[in-house]
Amino acid sequence: MTDEPPDDAAETPIQRALRLKKAAIDAKPKPPRGGKFQRQQAAGIAAGKSKPWMSK
Repeated sequence: MTDEPPDDAAETPIQRALRLKKAAIDAKPKPPRGGKFQRQQAAGIAAGKSKPWMSK
């Protein structure tokens, strides 16, 4: 899939902006998958809970 559509005349400015926005989002690094991080996210555990010495 290319960034440019086959016919620029058929693409509205809003469609172009949405396509560029999606391309920018896809280019960002993704969060890590699997392991402890994903289990904590699924369980709804706050990130600081793994460091009990950080809480008062």
